[in-house]
Amino acid sequence: MVDQGPRAGSYYSDAFPTYADLVYYPGRYAVSEGKANTYSVEGDNAELRHYLARLARKSRCFSRCPYALCHALRLFMFAFNSRQLYKQRYPDYPAHVFHFATP
Repeated sequence: MVDQGPRAGSYYSDAFPTYADLVYYPGRYAVSEGKANTYSVEGDNAELRHYLARLARKSRCFSRCPYALCHALRLFMFAFNSRQLYKQRYPDYPAHVFHFATP
């Protein structure tokens, strides 16, 4: 799934030495000074772990079926993106991800 995603022009990490050895970065790779270039990715990862129990750490709910994981991620991305668009149009109204889970 990751290999099929769009490529970024730049990749940043927190200088953990294993990243450079294990991960192939097709664009420019740099170590981030502070969290200026990584905080939004960490926030997105936290959202995924919060809403999808199958991605939570140390959980028995981790999906062993790639098909189920793919569809759970697709449903979450649909609902999350729909909520973000709703919040842009109506910033004063509350919007929860579960309200947008049915396509």
